[in-house]
Amino acid sequence: MTVERITLQRQLGLLHAVAVVVGGIIGSGIFSSPVGVLLRVRSLGLSLVIWALLGTVNIGGALCYAELGTTFKESAGGDYYYIKRGLGNIMAFFSLLVLFLIICCVANAASSMILSTYVLQPFFPHCEPPFVAVRLLSAGVITLLTAINCYNVKWAAKVQVVFTACKLLALGIIIVLGFVEMGRGRLENLHHPFEGSDYSAGSLALAFYSGTWAFGGWNYLNFLTEELKDPNKNLPRAIVISILVVTGVYLLANVAYMTVLSTDEMLESPAVAVTFAERTLGPAAFIMPLFVAASVFGAMNGGTLAISRVFFIGGEEGQLPQFFSMIHMKRLTPAPSLLIMCMVTLVMLTSGDIFYLLEMMGFGFATIFAMVLASMLYMRYKLPDIPRPIKMPIVLPIALFIWSLILLSLTVYEKPVDSGICLLIMIGSLPVYWICVCWKNKPKFLMRKIDATNRFLQKLLLVVPRDKKSEDME
Repeated sequence: MTVERITLQRQLGLLHAVAVVVGGIIGSGIFSSPVGVLLRVRSLGLSLVIWALLGTVNIGGALCYAELGTTFKESAGGDYYYIKRGLGNIMAFFSLLVLFLIICCVANAASSMILSTYVLQPFFPHCEPPFVAVRLLSAGVITLLTAINCYNVKWAAKVQVVFTACKLLALGIIIVLGFVEMGRGRLENLHHPFEGSDYSAGSLALAFYSGTWAFGGWNYLNFLTEELKDPNKNLPRAIVISILVVTGVYLLANVAYMTVLSTDEMLESPAVAVTFAERTLGPAAFIMPLFVAASVFGAMNGGTLAISRVFFIGGEEGQLPQFFSMIHMKRLTPAPSLLIMCMVTLVMLTSGDIFYLLEMMGFGFATIFAMVLASMLYMRYKLPDIPRPIKMPIVLPIALFIWSLILLSLTVYEKPVDSGICLLIMIGSLPVYWICVCWKNKPKFLMRKIDATNRFLQKLLLVVPRDKKSEDME
């Protein structure tokens, strides 16, 4: 028989790449409650300045990731792989734990509940949707996303393109309606845009903190470099195009909101896009919750597509069970990683405190970003001669590292309890790291049980380790 090489394939083009990044960044925030920055600085003009500066900072961070992604383009591990190369195994294990428990599964569980609430709300106009109905629909959404990503990478990428187009269409409607209102002379909210601005250092810092997370997700593409066509060209192009698109859309959407709604109305609205639609679309306002649901679905799909590759690489590197590192023989997707993510996320749906856990994500994001930049700077010093198809001026990662430390400190100051829990999880994982990773000479009976379990799961799910020949399963 013909022996086929079982590995991930380069199937994602530039359009797919842009869709993954834009779809990963734009979630529910810009539709439901884009008030964090405005709440701190108190004016439209200064708010727009903050959004523009955030876009500039994130382009710098994305370019640093482009350097890392093209330098280590054969690895799909993204943040985890860069941290492991620069800072070593323990810090890499910590990053896996943060990505798995604090960022990935918690975010997907919470996002699915947001999606379900928006979809079900029209059926329960005078009360909140029932707890059970929200959880059941959320479970269905998570299962559907997992099935799509397990079945075919191109399907997942096409889903991302479609839902990215939907959310851009929704934002386009908001922007056009805003400009229509401006054309009708509705400009009273735009007069004196900097009036009442709060220029204090604390308010500006908190405004940056609030807005930073609206750009989260631009690093997803680095998890997929092994499946990206011509990564030396497409990775930096996709990242820069995506950040510019998102920054422009955020700026225009904020202008549109402020054209129709006053500052106080925006700050009091639990869902700005819905309030905006009620004021401008009348009976057709019902479409906005559907667009929000589509936006969240696209963001979840981008995260699922990208972060599952981190756990796949973690399994290959021996820092997660070997089962994580296997690929479906026919579909060539990391099905085990996706299935485990799905099961853990479904368990998290039963938690009534899921949104409290979601608050810890700020600390998790800041931690990962700081670790990646520290690793990048160390590798510039320790490995100066490795080929770097894209090489940023050293001042850029240094400035961003200092910025990330400030942001991390601010996170600890703003959320001391949540940050403390995150730190305790990382410190508490040290015994697990020693038993599962460092302890090489495990008893033979235990190794036999582990091997038997792996073989059973391989046969059950038709999965094999990367580069293993399909004939070995016969």
